[in-house]
Amino acid sequence: MSKNYSASRIVHRGENRIAVNFKRDWAIIARFKKLEGARWSNTLKTWHLPDTPQYRKQFNVEASTGTQKAGMLDILVKASNNNQPSAHAAIKVNEQNTTEKSTISGITANQHPVKQAQQVGGFPNEISEKINITMPPKIAEYGSNKAKQEVNKLLVTKHITTGSNVAYNNTKEQELSKLTDIKGKIKEPLAPELAIKVSDFNRWLKSKRYSINTTKTYCDAIKSFLKYLPGRSLESIDNIDIINFNNDVILKQNLSASFQNQVVNAIKLFFSTVENRQLNIELIHRPKRPKLLPNVLSKEEIKLLLTVSGNLKHRAMLSLIYSCGLRCGELLRLKPEHIDTMRKLVIIKQSKGRRDRIVPLSVKVLEILNEYSKTVSTITWLFEGQVKGTQYDERSLQMVLKHCLKKSKINKPVTLHWLRHSYATHLLESGTDLRYIQELLGHSSSKTTEIYTHVSNKEIQRIVSPFDTL
Repeated sequence: MSKNYSASRIVHRGENRIAVNFKRDWAIIARFKKLEGARWSNTLKTWHLPDTPQYRKQFNVEASTGTQKAGMLDILVKASNNNQPSAHAAIKVNEQNTTEKSTISGITANQHPVKQAQQVGGFPNEISEKINITMPPKIAEYGSNKAKQEVNKLLVTKHITTGSNVAYNNTKEQELSKLTDIKGKIKEPLAPELAIKVSDFNRWLKSKRYSINTTKTYCDAIKSFLKYLPGRSLESIDNIDIINFNNDVILKQNLSASFQNQVVNAIKLFFSTVENRQLNIELIHRPKRPKLLPNVLSKEEIKLLLTVSGNLKHRAMLSLIYSCGLRCGELLRLKPEHIDTMRKLVIIKQSKGRRDRIVPLSVKVLEILNEYSKTVSTITWLFEGQVKGTQYDERSLQMVLKHCLKKSKINKPVTLHWLRHSYATHLLESGTDLRYIQELLGHSSSKTTEIYTHVSNKEIQRIVSPFDTL
């Protein structure tokens, strides 16, 4: 099998890693993701693995040279935050002799760049299948002006989305990445015996059906905590170590109070399940959670936001989120059979807390969905990505919202969840009973729903300021 990737040793966020560059191929990406410790770096725009002897041998990375050559053709994947939906394979051609044809695995260097990029295929056999990743767009640097022109012209594809398990909270991901950047503390890889314990914890979380986001957050938090205590056995770790971790890592990195509580919960659960030992959490410093009010848009702003998009699919998604008070993940998991057109209901399966619920479907939104169904044929999901049968990606939907905000000139840091908050608040202002709103939103506690009474202006507008009576 010809080599179709390049691998090199790097230091990323204080850790020794192996960067692996290859063409964006969904099957290859899916197999690569299955490797233990595989991660995508938005900073370096590359996939990377822990720098272990096993991976060095597997990817032919020598400790001395640090690089596995991929021949005269390096196919790299780059990404950016550009909101234009495109993805590019950057081709860097060796120009030692521009008058001769250079070949690699039977491909000539003067072939069409698209055809060259499509030749990439295989990876080490240990990688298994599961297609589930999204690559944002950007064009990389090129070794040839001709190649640059060809790629700019021909290697433009729309943003491809393939799965929901990448839809984890970006803020939590950024906070977890900071935990791996503590000088002199979290540089070394996890000891093998501790790595086995973390793997056992990961399997336990999965067997208990914890969400993908929670499983990843908890395991990453445990890894960072154990790396903070190099050489320490699990039996010797106590409450003082957790307190020191809070002060030395979380507070110094200025991470959020909710994230601090989440890390403590992960540590508590890890020791109770893996070590069968209870830590006295009451003695550990726990911050008080701040009470924040939900952000709400006016009905006029909502109407403007939902009408500026010229894309029927985008308008249907945003309208459905607001009209039904859906979470982003709930929208993306909808299937055509979940839309009950006869009863005018939306059936939401296994939402947060693994609960089903139903919400009324607006007649106007139903008309939009009927129009959408006439133009798009879906296989599995109500809203699919460009790859048939795959879910639309959450990050792509966020970019859709960002584009609509720009067109509507709404200068607020609006997120998709603002539409859900606005739905609940507007229901309350129109006289809907709080108990019904709780059911529609899928809240397990009425206290969660009561927060919308603090932002509703129905009663507040009746209050006359004493200034007006002067």
